[in-house]
Amino acid sequence: MTYPLNGIAPLSHLGVIRVEGEDAAKFLHGQLTQDFALLGMDQARLAAFLSAKGRMQASFIGFKRSATEVLLVCSRDLLPPTLKRLSMFVLRAKAKLTDATNDFALYGLAGDTVPDGSQPAWTKADIGTASVVHLYPADGQPRALWVAPAVDPAPAGPALDAALWLWSEVKSGVATLTTPVVEAFVPQMLNYESVGGVNFKKGCYPGQEVVARSQFRGTLKRRAYIAHAAAEVAVGAEVFNTADLEQPCGTVVQVASAPSGGFDTIVSLQISAAQEGSLQVGATDGVALALLPLPYALLEDI
Repeated sequence: MTYPLNGIAPLSHLGVIRVEGEDAAKFLHGQLTQDFALLGMDQARLAAFLSAKGRMQASFIGFKRSATEVLLVCSRDLLPPTLKRLSMFVLRAKAKLTDATNDFALYGLAGDTVPDGSQPAWTKADIGTASVVHLYPADGQPRALWVAPAVDPAPAGPALDAALWLWSEVKSGVATLTTPVVEAFVPQMLNYESVGGVNFKKGCYPGQEVVARSQFRGTLKRRAYIAHAAAEVAVGAEVFNTADLEQPCGTVVQVASAPSGGFDTIVSLQISAAQEGSLQVGATDGVALALLPLPYALLEDI
C-alpha cells in the first residue's frame, strides 16, 4: 500500500543561523565538513560541525542567499549552543553569526509540490524571494526544503501532516543531529560521506584528521541503517544484538511514526552486528528492530 507523501508541511523543529559578511563562506569552509568556498548560488551543502575529536556537534543544510549571506538550517534544539560555539572561532574573519529563525519560514515540500522534482539532492533554485533546496527522496517521492522570508506567503499546495514529513526524513536515510546524540558519531557513522556531507579534498577543519583516518585507513566499524520497530523507541537509546545483551552495538539516531503502524528509525550500528543476529532497543524487555533497505548506495560500494 502506498501512502500519500505529497504536500507541504511547516517545519517548526528546524532553526536558521545566518552568517553575514564578505568572509561568510570562507569562515564556514574552515569550520565545517563540506566545501563552502566554491558554493554556488544554485547549490546547497549538507555539512557537519565537529569537535576536535571528529564527533558531530551539529548538522546543517547550508546555502547562499547572496554573495555575502549564508544560511545554515539545523535542528532548533541545537541552534543556541551551536551558534555560541561557532561564534567563538570567528576571530578576525569578516563574518557575523546570528539566530535568524524568526526571520524565515521553513516548509517541507513532497511529491507533486516539489518544483522540478527530478533535480538531484543539494541543488538549489531561487523562486522569487524563496530558496528551494532539493533533498534526498523518501519512499520514492521527491522532497525539498523551502526557505523564505517570514513575511512571505506560504507555498501553495495541499497540506502535509508534519508527522508524515518527519517520517520522510527517516526514510530518506539522511539523519539530522539533535541534542540526545551530540558528539556520539563521526560523520561516516551516519553515512554522511555517502550522501554529500563530507568533502575529502577541502582544507582543514576541526576533526578532519579523525574523519580522514576513518575513511582511508579502514577503521570505520559503524554505519547508519533504517529499521522498523513495533513500539516507540527514544533517540539516543542503546541498541543490542540479542546474542550479546551486555554490550550495546548501536544507537537510535532519529525516530518517526510510520503511516502503516509502528515506528521507523535511523540507527547507527556496528557493521558486524547488523550483518548477523537479531537486534533490539534496550537490553531488558527490548523492542525488536527489523532492518530495512537503505535508499542509496554507500560510497564504498559504488
